[in-house]
Amino acid sequence: MAGLPDRPLRVAIVGGYGNFGTHVARSLASDPAIQLIIAGRSLAKARAAAAALDAANPAEAGAYDFAGPPEALAALRPDCVINMVGPYNGQSYAVAEAAIACGAHYCDIADARDFVTGIGVLDEKAKAAGVAVIAGASSIPALTAAYADAALEEMRAIRSLDYGISGAEQSNAGAGTVAAVLSFVGQRFTQRIGGRMVEVTGWSDQRRVHIPGIGARWFGRANAPDLDLFAARYPGLADHTFWAGHAILPMHFGTALMGWLTQAGLLPRLDRFAPQLVRIASLFNFLGTGTSGFFMTITGEGRDGAPMTRRHWIVARSGHGPFIPCIPVILIARRYEPGARPCLGIVSLAEFRDAFAAFDVTETSA
Repeated sequence: MAGLPDRPLRVAIVGGYGNFGTHVARSLASDPAIQLIIAGRSLAKARAAAAALDAANPAEAGAYDFAGPPEALAALRPDCVINMVGPYNGQSYAVAEAAIACGAHYCDIADARDFVTGIGVLDEKAKAAGVAVIAGASSIPALTAAYADAALEEMRAIRSLDYGISGAEQSNAGAGTVAAVLSFVGQRFTQRIGGRMVEVTGWSDQRRVHIPGIGARWFGRANAPDLDLFAARYPGLADHTFWAGHAILPMHFGTALMGWLTQAGLLPRLDRFAPQLVRIASLFNFLGTGTSGFFMTITGEGRDGAPMTRRHWIVARSGHGPFIPCIPVILIARRYEPGARPCLGIVSLAEFRDAFAAFDVTETSA
């Protein structure tokens, strides 16, 4: 680890009073080696959130809007910055650049494909400043890469990766989280099929997948940074598909219908309607169970060249699914090396599994 002081590490959480930011703050608050700074556009909300924390070192609060001057971040005197403000689709690297400018490490929970895959443009600046800039410390690509990396302990090559996330009811998620999903619904992007990148449509090609413990869930094609990053990480990868779905069927197929209307040109991009759709989604909460699901199938060749398949499932109950994407930023809060890169190979599968124990999460493999 590089560039970390002997005193308590000043960790600024931008968006620290939001749904995910609050969880990250609570998870780090008890660590005496960390001094939290809760930051956001509303100083009043930041102060209230900081005061509510039972922190080992009393949390501070500060005002910071990444649309404003970068000096506002420097005024918080952070050693590292965690950006929890989504959606990351179309978001600039302003927070990361402001962190670099004041000599602070940076990480986020972005799952936007262009945002995560493009973070390398800051590599030279980050190395010159002696800081780390890590994008995508989330379920995708951090957790999915952890599973694939673990598979390579048994396989000499991975040929196919097929996985998906089925969320529980969405009304408790912020508009930014919902906008991130809606950004690819009805839009064209590429997935690796048969050894080449093929255009597909977001939320299309509906399929049912059985997840042990919760039964069948519906999924449609989804976009992720993994789809660009993994081909270089796993040479020989011929097929790579990512899927997403809603547990509540009216929401899932309603999203599919809106995607079809968007593709037909009858609706604009759906992410602009995220706040309104969050309110509509709340009408269906009575159908939900608070249970999210994840599946992953990895196929390849064993050390002897024989075909090998590994399957993994995660079931998160009690509404704990949205906490899983926060695990990497919590684990790497003091684990930085200079340079800018996606969050690959930083958090191991064993560390994820240890972290699952704090939640109502069941993970099985075969």
